[in-house]
Amino acid sequence: MASPEYHRIRDIIASRLVHSDRPINVEKFRANQDATARALPNQVVGSMVDAAGVPAEMQKPDGATDENLIVYFHGGGYVGGSIASHRNLTGHLALHSGCRVLSVEYRLAPEHPHPAAVEDAVTSYKWAVAQGYEPGKIALAGDSAGGGLTAACLLALRDQDIQPPAAAMMISPWLDMGFTGKSMVANEGHDSSISAMGMPRIRELFLGDAPINDPLASPLDADLEGLPPLLIQVGDEEVLLSDSQRFAEKANDAGVHVELRVWPEMFHVWHACVGLFQEAADAIDEMVEFVKPRVQL
Repeated sequence: MASPEYHRIRDIIASRLVHSDRPINVEKFRANQDATARALPNQVVGSMVDAAGVPAEMQKPDGATDENLIVYFHGGGYVGGSIASHRNLTGHLALHSGCRVLSVEYRLAPEHPHPAAVEDAVTSYKWAVAQGYEPGKIALAGDSAGGGLTAACLLALRDQDIQPPAAAMMISPWLDMGFTGKSMVANEGHDSSISAMGMPRIRELFLGDAPINDPLASPLDADLEGLPPLLIQVGDEEVLLSDSQRFAEKANDAGVHVELRVWPEMFHVWHACVGLFQEAADAIDEMVEFVKPRVQL
């Protein structure tokens, strides 16, 4: 059973969830996400960098190696989220792993619809390699839309014959633009942080003129052969649960090493609440346990 601290936070989040298919107020959506921003942990220093035209923050924990890097793509439905909104999560990922984290501020829709985010993700990875980080010592990671972007970046790198990173980690990823997963219906009344009702509106803003089954927007529709080892973490109450389950099965069938970890009771991207309840820290530690041997940390 999840901790009392977890249930207290879950109840607060659930009380604010709106089940509606009304148009998205993008400015309000972004402001609400950034309102949750917290500072980096004291032992982590962040420095803004220009990753070949893509803004990013290099987050370095005390004693970090100069050789290893996690490139992180934040969530927010491709229309919101930022470096600031995710500093608590990314900073603790850096702290727990002892590894530098490059938090990427990719372009957002609707001002920059698909494939702008994928282009920026690929550019940031290529920039890291140009800085001297070896692909075998780099991992990609992301949550929600950033989890889908992580998968899309891997696919784009493969299709462009660019050497991939050593591994990738996806937290509660959004992988299916068709919304065909059973959990989109089955978990609508259980998910405390996302309503499936509003997701088609967000999809419209993100896709622009792109088709729903574009594999770089909807990685579940892609050929997954040749991807590096993957860790997928998801809560069993999430409307996006089926995205992770089906993607893991398809990746496994394609010969990809994939570890799917379904956490009981957890809400969408519970990692972001690290410092508020133990399960968030434990999930980040699970990421570290997966990635350390693969990037030779």
